[in-house]
Amino acid sequence: MQDCYQCVVRNSAICAALSHDELDALSRLGRKQRLVRGQTLVWEGDDAIIVANIISGILKVSISISDGREQIVGVVFPADFIGRPFGQKSPYSVTALSDAELCIFSRSSFDAFARNHPALEHKLLQRTLEELDRAREWMLLLGKKTATERIATLLLEMSIRLSETGCSVEQNDLNEFALPLDRQQMGDVLGLTIETVSRQLSRLKADGVIGLPDRRMVSIQDRRRLQDLSTAA
Repeated sequence: MQDCYQCVVRNSAICAALSHDELDALSRLGRKQRLVRGQTLVWEGDDAIIVANIISGILKVSISISDGREQIVGVVFPADFIGRPFGQKSPYSVTALSDAELCIFSRSSFDAFARNHPALEHKLLQRTLEELDRAREWMLLLGKKTATERIATLLLEMSIRLSETGCSVEQNDLNEFALPLDRQQMGDVLGLTIETVSRQLSRLKADGVIGLPDRRMVSIQDRRRLQDLSTAA
């Protein structure tokens, strides 16, 4: 990989912590890989042999329940880091929700590099703590929030993350973007039925809070109202 300095996520991925010389050394360990929508990169329970930075596209992180059903436990965006550094097994599967491009490293070579570069280890720790914070917020969402609050929270989160990574239509105001999840997947993430998701989206549209130009596009018409709904008691 010779184009790290032109990488669109260069300043927001974990490699932003590296000097030019360190980045050159890391780039020699990596390779680019493209995924098509629906392709699984990592399988739950398999040996953790790779880690990756997401350059473009959106992926889901999921865990299988004993009866064979899938629970989506996270959605990852460009500049996010996936994989299990210093781990032996993957506790989850990672599957592309859209066509995607990733910067892939073997876990063993990445682990060795990180041990010798404290700035990268520090960035990994910072990302891990941020993920822990998001997991705690998600526990609150699933445990205490109503269906309306869950939908509003998810829409706000996606609008911000997609705008940060250049995937929204209107990057300046965060207010128009393509949904990376279909209704069923939104329900899986939020612990709701597909009928409840569709009903809540229709209600938000009828109330003038959002627009739904088609089944994959969302435009936020009243952001303050959506924020109020996401935290309503």
